[in-house]
Amino acid sequence: MVEAKGVSRRFERGSAEVWAVRDITLQVQPSEVMALVGRSGSGKTTLLNILAGLDRPTEGEVYFNGARIDTMPERELTELRRHKLGFVFQSFGLLPLLSAQENVELPLRISGFRHAERTRRARKALELVGLTRRAHHRPYELSGGEQQRVAIARALTCDPVLILADEPTGELDSTTARAVFSLLRELARGEGITVITCTHDRLVMDMADRVEELADGKIVTGHQREVWEHVQALENQAARAQQAEFLTPRRGDAVNGHAAEPEVQTAEPEAPSSRWARPDG
Repeated sequence: MVEAKGVSRRFERGSAEVWAVRDITLQVQPSEVMALVGRSGSGKTTLLNILAGLDRPTEGEVYFNGARIDTMPERELTELRRHKLGFVFQSFGLLPLLSAQENVELPLRISGFRHAERTRRARKALELVGLTRRAHHRPYELSGGEQQRVAIARALTCDPVLILADEPTGELDSTTARAVFSLLRELARGEGITVITCTHDRLVMDMADRVEELADGKIVTGHQREVWEHVQALENQAARAQQAEFLTPRRGDAVNGHAAEPEVQTAEPEAPSSRWARPDG
């Protein structure tokens, strides 16, 4: 599906050279969900852009479905992005004056699709993300999760085989983030779409089929995987805390094999109601 061979990307800042990505080799299989993780500035977004054909490597080769794209003419790359790739961004990227359906149709309009075909594809994509009833609402009338689902629907209109998502849950709360990324994972499995995402979100790392960590522009393995190891350590700590809480005897539970005696509460007898009290005298 997607393959990088010895990919490096160098930027020049004045007289200095900065290697954003250095000698990366990886393969992503059809229907696989891969998460790229790492600290800010580690090279995740640069690598994502190179795999998407939005940037060209200084060194190395990039292949998509067997075709080399790093040397592909810009016109062919544009056609590839329009008809084979879908993009999802952290900030949604919806036009505020257009409805959800109109936002979803926009790439098709740019690509020259006729009105009937645009409408059919847009409605199908909105149905896939569960937003048929919100098709005519504008972005400000939608929740953050709904806006991100519109962005995913927009990415689906070209029937892509690959979706590239840059921090797709970055502006969402944990519950909405889980729902959105679950949708991406279901699309990968149900529609045969490959998903590559950049993320700092632990939830996304847990749900991905595979996690690759970058540091200083290189893919790291083993004990060098600082971010992923930290995430796993947090998960183990939480699991131990949950287990300890479960095993800790609570008041009223059996202790040393003997049932704890129930606590007996004594109460002062209530004073007789004034209604039935004998009158003095």
